[in-house]
Amino acid sequence: MDTEERDYLWHHFAFNAEQRLKAFNFFVVFSVFANGGVFAAAEKSSHGAVFVLIGGFVAALSVVFAVIDVRSQGLLKLAVPGLMEYEKRFAAPSRLFARDADRHGGLFRYTVAFRVLFAMQFAFGVGTIVYGVARWF
Repeated sequence: MDTEERDYLWHHFAFNAEQRLKAFNFFVVFSVFANGGVFAAAEKSSHGAVFVLIGGFVAALSVVFAVIDVRSQGLLKLAVPGLMEYEKRFAAPSRLFARDADRHGGLFRYTVAFRVLFAMQFAFGVGTIVYGVARWF
């Protein structure tokens, strides 16, 4: 593998890793504002329709960002085999991608944390919708 190929793979990986974290940061910011809207509506004893709309937004937000995250993760995985091939020329302790693959992930991964938070936010949105429907009728 030549330098151009290595740089291509690394830049692809680094760019998509950065984009994934940026997307998650946007999700957190949007969620804070959306959740604040739910609590503001509750404080003002708003009509049930307001809760249904905000809850729908919260649930849709979590689904959209979950889809974006799945796509970002897929793009990251495209570069890993090439980077693993390149790092074969390194000493075993320096083969970071190979060492990470050997660990079999487990619960302590970005993907698990992101999906738990997406699911919790989705459940909060659905709960808000249910609460809104109950208030509405």
